[in-house]
Amino acid sequence: MNLLSVENITKSFGERVLFSDLSFGINKDQKIALIAKNGTGKTSILRILAGLDNPDSGQVNYRKGLRLSFLEQEPQLDPGLSVEETVCTSGNEILKVIAQYNRALENPEEEAAYQKAFEAMERFNAWDFETQYKQILFRLQLDNLQAKVGTLSGGQKKRLALANALINKPDLLILDEPTNHLDLEMIEWLESYFARENLSLLMVTHDRYFLERVCNEILELDEGQLYSYKGNYSYYLEKKEAMLEQEAVEQHKAKLLYKKELEWMRRQPKARTTKSKSRVDGFHEIKKSAHQQRSNEELQLELNMERLGSKIVELHNLGKSFPGTPILEGFNYTFKRGERVGIIGKNGTGKTTFLNLITGSEKPDKGKVVVGDTVSFGYYTQSGIAIQEGQKVIDVIREYGDYIPLKKGRQISAQQLLERFLFDRKKQYDFVEKLSGGERKRLYLCTVLIQNPNFLILDEPTNDLDVVTLNVLENFLMDFPGCLLVVSHDRYFMDKIVEHLFVFRGQAVVEDFPGSYSDFRASEEQKAPEKQGAENAEGTKTARDGWRDKGTGGKLSYSEQREYRKLEEDIERLERQRDEIQRQFSDTSLSGDTIDALSITLKEVLDSLSDKTERWFQLSERMES
Repeated sequence: MNLLSVENITKSFGERVLFSDLSFGINKDQKIALIAKNGTGKTSILRILAGLDNPDSGQVNYRKGLRLSFLEQEPQLDPGLSVEETVCTSGNEILKVIAQYNRALENPEEEAAYQKAFEAMERFNAWDFETQYKQILFRLQLDNLQAKVGTLSGGQKKRLALANALINKPDLLILDEPTNHLDLEMIEWLESYFARENLSLLMVTHDRYFLERVCNEILELDEGQLYSYKGNYSYYLEKKEAMLEQEAVEQHKAKLLYKKELEWMRRQPKARTTKSKSRVDGFHEIKKSAHQQRSNEELQLELNMERLGSKIVELHNLGKSFPGTPILEGFNYTFKRGERVGIIGKNGTGKTTFLNLITGSEKPDKGKVVVGDTVSFGYYTQSGIAIQEGQKVIDVIREYGDYIPLKKGRQISAQQLLERFLFDRKKQYDFVEKLSGGERKRLYLCTVLIQNPNFLILDEPTNDLDVVTLNVLENFLMDFPGCLLVVSHDRYFMDKIVEHLFVFRGQAVVEDFPGSYSDFRASEEQKAPEKQGAENAEGTKTARDGWRDKGTGGKLSYSEQREYRKLEEDIERLERQRDEIQRQFSDTSLSGDTIDALSITLKEVLDSLSDKTERWFQLSERMES
């Protein structure tokens, strides 16, 4: 079933043409990733499809009644609303039913309103929906439903907008960098959510593991042309390589033919026959084909790095905390020359604070940071480049000098350096505020590397960078001879460049794990069954005790009695489903993919069973009191 069709759309800004005469369609159950270099119009395409922008020419045709949700890179939310109000005002009909039911619960004396609201909950099957949307908010760490949007961080706002998009269950979900501002645990949950849900997706993302595991089609905008690859990211890489090889063969043939025809042209007299004129016309086409060049410009990174001495960075008994949030306690570490460390952990566990302590932009509560005399930090922060109104790209680099030193005593002009970072002469005189998000990141990376650091600290460097730039950055970092300290949620990036991990567990617990991120996840999965069993046992005990302490002593209202009976039916159904899935695991002929799918389903069933059992305990306590 076709959801929308794009017909010959064109978009330009001034004299700069982003794309021209693009056509494609999106069908039900397709999960498409749009890949292109920064600044070529990916976000503009998404905004046009979402109805937030118009093409200069062409049109987008939507299936009648299509429900579409769009997650922007920088969502616009009402700062005066709470988290729950933002969700409930998103236009979803079932959410309105749930809101009416919650209002009825606040006025138990109005029996008719209770009855009406309860029947609406039954009719729309809103009980399960309420559980689902609160689970989504919890997974995205938005459990404080009364918090005002105006008090949220940029990352929390992005997660709230993502929650809104998921909760609305659209026919088509359009996502612009959905993994930005998510920690690794959230990304893996979102990855499994998309993999199991019957959703149609169009997304722009730089997360290559996410592309690999979620998408079933890659749409690439390259040289102004759209190319479709019916497979995941690995399939795309394989076919892309084959296509480039075929292009090279065709180019070689065209050049040989051009050489042959050029010799013929030079031999012919000016007066030509009709047949000769036809061959002359063909010659011009051959010439055009032979001289057609693919724009293979790549980011070129080079450093004039000073050699590190024997003392690098030493952390002695480091302690740091914020009110109610301990970050470090008695932390000791000595960095060695050429060390490459990745930092992972949930949001709010202190990863960025740790980087700030090392660079001296924050002071520890106790202990000390000793930095060697030869150390020159290059700190790439999440905040990115500070944009000054009216500042041009070339002005940013000239703040560091008109000529920049390179290796072996060479130097390069500011203009030449920007060309190496894929800013052509015309682009260098654009205003910085007009750059795309990825172009700003690339310019910021230039300003960090221009200072020739020998200890690079990168806080989420992959956000908004295109896949091509990421590959170049990874290759540069793999050859970087200095020390490297990286915070990133890009698992592919981490696997490729770091040697061991600092795992921030929260509450001032930091573990040094000897291996890549994939090694760490495999280790965690081995521990999971035992840990989950202990947590389930403790969770049941805590839930019982907690409700006993909080018992209101009141009897159940009419609607709560109905809810209580429904919970008993749901719990019985979920227990049967759990037992059936566990029975299937005994089948030794199951494939790995089937086992993975069953494991995901079993986790969902157990989570739902746990939630409903806890609610049943709560209502039981009130009945017995």
